[in-house]
Amino acid sequence: MSRVDLSPLQISEIQKLISGKVSTNQSVLEQHSHDESAFPPVIPSAVVPVISTQEVSNVLAYCNLHKIPVVAFGAGTSLEGHVVPLHGGISLDLTGMNKILEVSPDDLLVRVEAGVTRMALNTKLANDGIFFSVDPGADATLGGMAATGAAGTTTVRYGSMRENVMALTAVLADGTVIHTGRGTRKLSAGYDLTRLIVGSEGTLAIITELTLRVFGIPEKMAAAVVRFPTLNDGVAAATAIVRSGIAIARCEFLDAQCIRNLNSHEKMGMLEAPTLFFEFHGSPQGVIEDAQSVKEIVSEFAGSAFEWTSDEGERRKLWQARHNAHWAALAAHPGMRGVSTDMAVPMSQLSVAVSMAQEILESHRFPFSILGHVADGNFHCSIITDPSKPSERDEIREIVHAMTMKIIAMGGTCTGEHGIGAGKIDELVVETGAEAVSVMRSIKKTLDPHWILNPGKIFVA
Repeated sequence: MSRVDLSPLQISEIQKLISGKVSTNQSVLEQHSHDESAFPPVIPSAVVPVISTQEVSNVLAYCNLHKIPVVAFGAGTSLEGHVVPLHGGISLDLTGMNKILEVSPDDLLVRVEAGVTRMALNTKLANDGIFFSVDPGADATLGGMAATGAAGTTTVRYGSMRENVMALTAVLADGTVIHTGRGTRKLSAGYDLTRLIVGSEGTLAIITELTLRVFGIPEKMAAAVVRFPTLNDGVAAATAIVRSGIAIARCEFLDAQCIRNLNSHEKMGMLEAPTLFFEFHGSPQGVIEDAQSVKEIVSEFAGSAFEWTSDEGERRKLWQARHNAHWAALAAHPGMRGVSTDMAVPMSQLSVAVSMAQEILESHRFPFSILGHVADGNFHCSIITDPSKPSERDEIREIVHAMTMKIIAMGGTCTGEHGIGAGKIDELVVETGAEAVSVMRSIKKTLDPHWILNPGKIFVA
């Protein structure tokens, strides 16, 4: 598929379909040309801001008629090139769709527009003693989180976007508006179109509204930190804790380089060693008991310097630091970009997988760090590259491919939460098989016959 550039007439006609202003301003185009990945930016022809499902429908119907590529844009925090308009066309900006439409505390449900951000939602929900659990770290839009099937630090207890999106409104390529799912805990009516669209990365439909599952804010929350002599010891301890059945809310692993970066970036004084961060939710007594149980288990894996706190300020500071690990790595290497990998394996294979990744990365010249949500078998490697040297990006691509092939051979997946995007198209075929990818392509062709929705992602035309 070649690049598509809009004519002045087409821009003028799209302008008539929305209430905002279509932008061809260079700075706005550049803002919508990239995400947080290391993929090179691609400038769209125009940025089209929308504020309603009807406006999205109007724009898609027009673009489908004229075969204009459309890439949905939220906060731009994705890590696999999802919002990069590889084939030009328009960047459809959904950030103006930022209304919290309905909060139902008794049903533990909330209905939002796609442009609402995670932190804004939780600020609103706190008034009712409830919260939305999925926490990928970045203050992403909820539509973008659903589109990429986001997860994060709390998945081990509360689940990912796939478990927490109950219903949605989406617009198909031809402008047709569909409503999927219900606000019920059980649903057995027909095909599960909600789960089909969640994680489809904007290639099947544009999500405009979501009904989300929320939870009561726990009576007590506490955090703990423990250090280990080696990376493998920490990962093995995390596996044992999960196997024990302790209801941890978060369990994150950071290698010594991560801690070193955070100490510098966040002005902290943590011991620079492989480290596990924990969070516990529940009753005051239950939290104490869970923390004590974890302390006993980690001691069997040479865990030391166990510290825990129920102070809210200290707890928030710890997790804010964890969320800033990506930025801390970049701050340690000014002017560089980070390639963040995303792999997941069955828990029994986790320590082997992390050791494998460390061994491969140590055999190459690029600075790296390893961290992840190890309580659900998901971990990341952050690899530093010079954006002025495209050959480095190609070399890192080969390194990541080598690691991913080993992960798949272990029964794992090439992506636990980032998505396929433009970076793991080949890996998807290896993981699922050509036959399964053929089925996916058939679904894509049925819902988007002109291939206008986020072309070049998941698979190529």
